[in-house]
Amino acid sequence: MNIITYNVNGLRSALSKGLVEWVQEADPDVLCLQEIKAGREALDVSALTALGYYAYLHPAQKPGYSGVATFSKQRPVAVVEGCGNPLYDTEGRVLRLDFPTCSVLNVYMPSGTSGAERQTFKVACLHFFRQYVRELRAAGTAPLIIGGDFNCCQREIDLHNPKANQQSPGFTPEERQWFQDFLADGYADSFRHHHGDAPGHYSWWTYRAGARARNVGWRLDHLLVDETLRPRIREAHLLRDVVHSDHCPAQVVLDA
Repeated sequence: MNIITYNVNGLRSALSKGLVEWVQEADPDVLCLQEIKAGREALDVSALTALGYYAYLHPAQKPGYSGVATFSKQRPVAVVEGCGNPLYDTEGRVLRLDFPTCSVLNVYMPSGTSGAERQTFKVACLHFFRQYVRELRAAGTAPLIIGGDFNCCQREIDLHNPKANQQSPGFTPEERQWFQDFLADGYADSFRHHHGDAPGHYSWWTYRAGARARNVGWRLDHLLVDETLRPRIREAHLLRDVVHSDHCPAQVVLDA
């Protein structure tokens, strides 16, 4: 099972930059997209469905903002838009597809970079999401694969300049602790499972100052898998050379 998550920073923009051709080549079984930025008119995803994907979109109510979409080659047995909290559901942040042996949860966390109010909103969203996932597990949902832009780094090796960013949104002590607590609930970071403590692996770079070329980045995009699925992780990668956005895709391949 080949699963890819990708913050496309505007689906229309990514489509105009060759996204469909790349998806055809990468051939994911499930593709989770974030920050689709739907406008007042519905997004045209026919080029992706023509590749054989079922399409499920959960846009934000605000045009041109946030939103997630998941494309799957297999028809899910259930699709759940949102997490049951209107604060986050109006921003199109969570989309779940249930399959017979697992559930894929597509998530786009707020960034918190626009000011203290949004950072507070983000931290509240993180804590709500952790409880939401705990409740899914308690309710007997199939083992979760959680893919998305968490807008958080876990550890100092996950960003280029950790010392200067100890209090920056995405790397505050509270966010780092949240991530460790979330993993301790029973989830494996597929990338670190496969690559260990190798530094210099990032999934987002600012457009300023040639950051991507210099690899001055942050690892904000993650694929977390239920611990019961850890033995099935065959590969996990960050596809740095794929450029339709200021992010790059993250990928995990699970054995059947």
